[in-house]
Amino acid sequence: MAGVSGCLKYSMFIFNFLFWLCGTVILGIAIWIRVSKDGNEILSSGNSDINPFVAVNILIAVGAIIMVLGFLGCCGAVKESRCMLLLFFIGLLVILLLQVAAGILGATSQPETKRILNETLYENVKLLSQTGDNGKVFREAMTEFQKKFECCGLVNGAADWGNNFESISQSCACEHSSSACVTYRGKSVYKEICLSLIKESVEKHIIIVIGIAFGLAVIEILGLVFSMVLYCQIGNK
Repeated sequence: MAGVSGCLKYSMFIFNFLFWLCGTVILGIAIWIRVSKDGNEILSSGNSDINPFVAVNILIAVGAIIMVLGFLGCCGAVKESRCMLLLFFIGLLVILLLQVAAGILGATSQPETKRILNETLYENVKLLSQTGDNGKVFREAMTEFQKKFECCGLVNGAADWGNNFESISQSCACEHSSSACVTYRGKSVYKEICLSLIKESVEKHIIIVIGIAFGLAVIEILGLVFSMVLYCQIGNK
């Protein structure tokens, strides 16, 4: 009977360790996005019934599952356990198929995603000119966003703030060249609106997610091949 290849065995361990690390990174990033104060408030403070964090919650679940699968793959390789390797193979195959399906769905629904983002942000514009506790957290988040990204308002610039402009004018204050500034109520404010910057930031994050997904898919395919070859070798030992 042929023995188990030591090179294949430890290659399987290394790849699954990398796979486990990928799961850890995905879980960590997803949790960070989920609890991020500014991102949470900007995207979920409106009255829209759509929950923009559904995808993030799914990533948290996927990251946790990948960590478990990576653990099974590592232990299955080191202990030469066919049961663990089979569980790893089945779980990894399901994840890969779901990932492919999600990618196809995401590509076909991209216009709809942009529409939902637009609706959410346009709905939140109303909160900028309101007073009291309604929308207070969102207004505070927008104030910090304006300072950081040098923009003012969401859709119509400083006018979006209505009577609240005087209290937040410092976050919109523009001290750059005249081309980057406009005058509103006697004060120099940023010409750039925050809506375009938010969209740009979301698009950049989508590209990063796609890149991570492709890299993860390569590791998943290698894991499937190594696990099945090792599973067969253990059975023939």
